[in-house]
Parts: sequence; structure tokens; C-alpha cells
Amino acid sequence: MLETVNNIKGLEIYTPTGIFVGVADEVLIDISKMGIYGLFVADANPALVDESASISIPIRWVQSVGDIIILNRFPNERIGPGSV
Repeated sequence: MLETVNNIKGLEIYTPTGIFVGVADEVLIDISKMGIYGLFVADANPALVDESASISIPIRWVQSVGDIIILNRFPNERIGPGSV
């Protein structure tokens, strides 16, 4: 899974069941480990996240990146701000 940051930013993110989570606004980099930490979503789907809060999705939750991003997991319950 090799992609440039510019190719990832702006992609739509979906749960494993096909529910829209939001758009990848930023790619979070862990400088100390020289790798990607996660994806930042500024306005998450209000059906999944209270108040359409901003969330950070751990990179280990990403199953695939192509025309969209598909996650391999996402909480089954609605989450509050700062929970992910």
C-alpha cells in the first residue's frame, strides 16, 4: 500500500459495512517512527460521531486505499468527540 500523502488527502472514508465516515482531511505522520500514524477527519458523519466532531482514525484500521478508503474496523456504537 504505497500512496503519496497528496493522493490520500480528500478521499472519502467508509466503514467495513459501507457507511460513509468522512473525508481524509490530513494524514498524521509519526516523525519518531518515520511512518503514518492515522487519518484526520475534520467533520465526521453525524450518524457515527456526535456533533460531527473531528476524529483521528488509526492507520491500523485502514484496510485499503484506492479511489476511496475502506476501513477494516470502526466502533459499532456512536462515538463522542475525542473518542477515536
